[in-house]
Amino acid sequence: MGMSVTISVATEQDVEQIFRLQYLCFQSEAALYGNYRIDPLVQSLDSVRAEVASDCVFVARLGEEVVGSVRGRVTEDGAAAIGKLCVHPRLQGHGIGARLLRAAESALAEERGAKKFRLFTGHRSEGNLRLYRRVGYETVGTSKGDDGVPMIILEKPAGTYATTA
Repeated sequence: MGMSVTISVATEQDVEQIFRLQYLCFQSEAALYGNYRIDPLVQSLDSVRAEVASDCVFVARLGEEVVGSVRGRVTEDGAAAIGKLCVHPRLQGHGIGARLLRAAESALAEERGAKKFRLFTGHRSEGNLRLYRRVGYETVGTSKGDDGVPMIILEKPAGTYATTA
């Protein structure tokens, strides 16, 4: 019975599962803000497919099922923008998010030359903020998302990979 969750690079075959998982996972964020037009809920399947093809995308698998994912890309200023970290609600709280972050951070620094890591989360997303702070991220500013949600910007230097939370 005891299958373990594995972390691996996402492939084209994972796109539809990532798309469905993202839609499921970000429902609670949308409810928190009373805004069901947040980017992860309105992103198209083709857009997810393009990100998997070009960005650094990892998935967590339980057997054949994708139960978590994260994406990252290096921006013009040398920072790695990490986004859309999600873990299936039934598996949250078991360190899978931290493992996904660690995989993305490692690849972005070692393979794509990221100098620091940057991510955004909603100002009311306490669980997300706890995870990010626990793995070394610090608040560096605020912004407003394209969807109007107030966001907190967090960063950490590329030399500090996430540790298991």
